[in-house]
Amino acid sequence: MSSARILVVDDDPQIRRILRMSLVEQGFEVADARSGDEALERFQAQRFELVILDISMPGMGGLETCRLLRNASDAAIIMLTVRDAEADKIEALDAGADDYMTKPFSVPELMARVRAALRRLPQSPDSGPQVILLDDLEINLISRRVTVGRKQVRLTPKEFDLLQFLATHPNVPIPHTRLLQAVWGPDYSNEVQYLHVFVNQLRKKIEKNPARPKYLLTEPWVGYRFQIPALSKT
Repeated sequence: MSSARILVVDDDPQIRRILRMSLVEQGFEVADARSGDEALERFQAQRFELVILDISMPGMGGLETCRLLRNASDAAIIMLTVRDAEADKIEALDAGADDYMTKPFSVPELMARVRAALRRLPQSPDSGPQVILLDDLEINLISRRVTVGRKQVRLTPKEFDLLQFLATHPNVPIPHTRLLQAVWGPDYSNEVQYLHVFVNQLRKKIEKNPARPKYLLTEPWVGYRFQIPALSKT
């Protein structure tokens, strides 16, 4: 994780300098960009595992930049903004961000969120299922690939992490807090809107009818349940 390449995108040179210094001290390789257009150029020239992206920039805004980066890459994206309304968080997550922080922010907290965004859930044990096969859905826990109707579906890393955790704990309600702590980390216990957005994204990608899901079921006031017949696991 410490050798991951990170791109910092912010029009404020002081924030870019502080983040570069802090990330380099943590052992990361860091590049920066002053605008969304420059960030996209950087992405064409080099591969990054994570992007720290300001939401308010002149020219191409952070949300549009996030959407374009997400369409082209599975890199983790943390958005920075001065706005803290729930609607703003949801808008950022809907655009493809994995996480969201408000300015001014604590550098140690941001470093913790960087590590959480780069974290991958451990693969299922050898004794457990490596591939989950359903009627039209295949989840390969080793290759981290999902196929729906023989067509591979592209998931972001966090989308797959969430799906993996649910699918490897099938047919039982998983509370919001447990899901958040397992997928994002111990500091995310109250970020229920993250789950709402990510489950909605997953339903659009793996369910035939997202409005009436077959696999990703809501447990009112509790959390979510991944519903599969026990014999469908191989």
